[in-house]
Amino acid sequence: MRIAFYAPLKSPFHDTPSGDRRVAALYLEALARGGHDVALASDLRSYNPDGNDAAWRALRNAADAVASRLIRDAESGDPARRPELWFTYHCYHKAPDWVGPRVSRALGIPYVIAEPSHAPKRAQGVWSAGYEAAGEAIVGADLLICPTRFDIACVSALSSSPGKVVYLPPFLDTGPYRDTGERPALRARLAREHDLDSSLPWLVVAAMMRPGDKHASYLSLARSLEQLCDLGWQLLVAGDGPAESAIRRALETAAPGRTRFLGRLEEAALAQLFQAGDLYVWPGVNEAYGMALLEAQASGLPVVSVISRGIPDVVESGTTGLLGRPDAPEVLADLVRRLIVDAPLRTRLGKAARLRSSRERSIDAAAARLAGALARLPRA
Repeated sequence: MRIAFYAPLKSPFHDTPSGDRRVAALYLEALARGGHDVALASDLRSYNPDGNDAAWRALRNAADAVASRLIRDAESGDPARRPELWFTYHCYHKAPDWVGPRVSRALGIPYVIAEPSHAPKRAQGVWSAGYEAAGEAIVGADLLICPTRFDIACVSALSSSPGKVVYLPPFLDTGPYRDTGERPALRARLAREHDLDSSLPWLVVAAMMRPGDKHASYLSLARSLEQLCDLGWQLLVAGDGPAESAIRRALETAAPGRTRFLGRLEEAALAQLFQAGDLYVWPGVNEAYGMALLEAQASGLPVVSVISRGIPDVVESGTTGLLGRPDAPEVLADLVRRLIVDAPLRTRLGKAARLRSSRERSIDAAAARLAGALARLPRA
């Protein structure tokens, strides 16, 4: 099937890396592996971070121009290249989709949204225009693909048909995170480079250091770790960003001398860090679901996190990691303590995490489920 792909928040080919860009690229690849002919319809960003009225008007006008061009090109071009389906990744109040609904209606093709989001608390205020536009797109979609049960609960009220909503848990390309058998060598190298004690458990974190939820997550992590200073452990942090200085101070104050800051790592280096570590810890304040949690598990790391939003769709508590209630640093500390002192439990959870990732959360598994969902849609 010929698919027009669009990501209103950030194109999969955008210059600035982010989790959203990465997941858009994963969907693009999964559709291609499912045998579809996928082309990026537009790289227009409808993102309005401040909810400014003038920005909404400008974005809507730009989207109308793009939609008009795409309709004109499809109607006057080669019929063999005409899209047979429109696929939008991530439509929400800050980045609604004004292009896909109009093009799909004009061409008479199915309209699909992956990772739709609808938060009624945004119905009033600066994002009301984006909220309304996102809601219209969700209502008009032929298929809604939700990565978490939290998302399903949010959008189901807008769906007139139960079969319109499909659950597709978060997935990734597990290839870079496969077991290479190099853990001892990787661990020895990191110990030399960062003055680490390889006899101690290594706690791992990989997250950008941005103001807002990421900063809050790091501060919550610091409050948990300061309760564990009676145990031997070290923390390895991958990431950077504008809040780095404040985050460094918080972690150093909580557990002096325990943390090594590795900066931003590319995927290959990040995979090696995960393979060398012992457990992944992240409080996940307001986390949608957390790609790093998937990556860590694919590398064989058990995860300690919280029962919040989509995290339980990524981490199976008691099987691939341990989850506690959110906003409770002492609970997270107790779970981390349990895994620090119980190496056999860490090993068991880590093996289950790697196995589950390869069987259920690989890009090939997602491609098959996507293909099955799209095959049930009516053709143009």
